[in-house]
Amino acid sequence: MLNKIWISFFFLAFFSCCYQYLFNGNATIFSDVINSIFNMSKVTVDIAIGLIGILSFWLGMMKIAEHAGLIAKIADWISPLFQRLMPEVPKGHPAMGSMTMNLSANFLGLDNAATPLGLKAMKDLQTLNKKEDTATDAQILFLVLNTSSVTLFPIAVFVYRAQQGAANPTDVFIPILLATFASSFAGLLAVSYKQNIQLLNKVVLMYFAAGFAVLMSLILYFAQLTSEALSEQSSLLGNSLILVTIITFILVAVRKKVNVYDAFIEGAKEGFDTSIKLIPYLLAMLVAIGVLRASGALELIVDIFRYAVAFVGFNTQFVDALPTAIMKPLSGSGSRAMMIETMNNFGADSFAGRLASIMQGSTETTFYVLAVYFGSVGIKHTRHAVSCGLFADFAGIFAAILVCYWFFG
Repeated sequence: MLNKIWISFFFLAFFSCCYQYLFNGNATIFSDVINSIFNMSKVTVDIAIGLIGILSFWLGMMKIAEHAGLIAKIADWISPLFQRLMPEVPKGHPAMGSMTMNLSANFLGLDNAATPLGLKAMKDLQTLNKKEDTATDAQILFLVLNTSSVTLFPIAVFVYRAQQGAANPTDVFIPILLATFASSFAGLLAVSYKQNIQLLNKVVLMYFAAGFAVLMSLILYFAQLTSEALSEQSSLLGNSLILVTIITFILVAVRKKVNVYDAFIEGAKEGFDTSIKLIPYLLAMLVAIGVLRASGALELIVDIFRYAVAFVGFNTQFVDALPTAIMKPLSGSGSRAMMIETMNNFGADSFAGRLASIMQGSTETTFYVLAVYFGSVGIKHTRHAVSCGLFADFAGIFAAILVCYWFFG
């Protein structure tokens, strides 16, 4: 699946270049695409180098927690749920704890912590993999949950809206939560269908009910805050939780008489090795995405979609925000640029500006996450991971459109 998608990016880019040259007279389009290849190759190395420090730090902290027995305790707490969703993962396995911490970090919007924890979880799951180059059911479910994970604090979106002159930058807060919840639920349903997971189970429903209650409580609380208070509270909660987690790891390790420094160095070495292994997978994906974007193929797709929607008589108001939706599964920086461009052209408080913001906050960069997470453990055959991840993305985008019409239409 990933092989076919990767090849199709280049063919689409080539056909788009031919169209741009023959029909639009764009003589620089071919050089633009070639320059994109060189630029994205450089970006790949920059990303990998940037990951080394933060990845080494968090894997060092995770090794401290592992030696202190904290990962095992976290695994025990979440085992009843994951055992039903991922029956191939034994009770109390370290992957349970690292998956829980990764999903929690995603929920709080702590990207710098979430990625290293996710890579650790994927590495733990790989120890159970009998076919090292093929994704297991558990790895696929974890990746799809990761790419569609509910994020409580999409602060970056609020900041960009404020910079673009939005009257109330946080007015998309509730719509984003509703759309990202739809994305996560759709992703879980898709994987459950493929893997014959029974969701109508007392234990699963109990965990879901508890999580939904917590989510709704937080929504009700933060929805009452002003934009300044929301930004302050979310920053305080997120950063304080990170610091408390670090201190807790160290304190428990000291009580268990663990050599904290040596444990940290042991984990940090793993982080360095993992960062280097990521480069080929990142290079392949980022170059393909860069070529597709530079060729103008995305703009052509949006124009064709606009004509099709208008032809059948539907409201085309949402089409202006589609570049963000199309770029989001491919590139986080690309979709961010599209969101800013949409707000700049139509206004931050326009329908398109708000919809682009909701789309940016409600879905993840599926192909980037797939390349990083699977690449870190050398998986080449992704099975149904791509289709389920894209299904979750589509559900999130579709929900974003509906919610935007509901709130701002």
